[in-house]
This record gives sequence, structure tokens and C-alpha cells, in this order.
Amino acid sequence: MKKLISMRMASHIILTINTMALLMHVLILLTILPYDFVWGGRLKRQEDAIIFEMVSILIQIVFISIITVKAGYLLKGKFKRTSNIGIWVIFGVMILNSIGNVVSHSFLETVVMTPVTILLALLVFRLAIEK
Repeated sequence: MKKLISMRMASHIILTINTMALLMHVLILLTILPYDFVWGGRLKRQEDAIIFEMVSILIQIVFISIITVKAGYLLKGKFKRTSNIGIWVIFGVMILNSIGNVVSHSFLETVVMTPVTILLALLVFRLAIEK
């Protein structure tokens, strides 16, 4: 896999996708985008969407931070072991998220987000195998 895509390219793609997801969650929180296509289409009230979107934003920030540390963009050379553990955790979350997207009640989430989370899982795996 190391020969297929460089760590740098994988990092750029992951950061781009996660930054766009972060923006999407902010737009949902601000009620600019509807909340019915996230969280499996199971949210029924705006109040629930606020709580869940705040959790999503926090998770996105943590993911982006871990990726930037692993890629060497932030705190270069520090927290290597912690970032490696974090990368494997993110990989596991992406696998579970892909499964969740497949069984989602939201057609948009199933059709659009399943391939995106599978791509992210593969890219995060690429970072995870980097020493």
C-alpha cells in the first residue's frame, strides 16, 4: 500500500475530507443544512441535532489534530506513540462508521458517505502502517 499512495498525499486527502465534514457539521449546527441526513437519519428534533452535531465537531477536531501530528504538520517529532495509537483508533472508527452508513435510514448517507468512509479507512490505514 505504501507504493500506491504516499503518506503526504494520504494526509492531504484525509485532512481535506475531514475539514469539509467539519464545515458540514458546523452548517448543520447553524441550521443552514438540514440535520435529517446525518446520524443515520434517526434524529427527530433540532435539540437532538445540536447535541449530536457538537459531538461530531469535537470528534472531527480530535481526528484532524491526530492526523496533523502523525503527518508531522503539528508538533513534529512529538507524541509519536500517542498519534500512532490515535491513528489505529481512527481506523477502527472509520470501519465501524462505514458499517453504520451501510445500514443508515438515510439514502444520502448510505450512497455518499459509505464510499467516503471506506476511502478514509483505507487512507488512515496507509498512515497507520507508516513508521
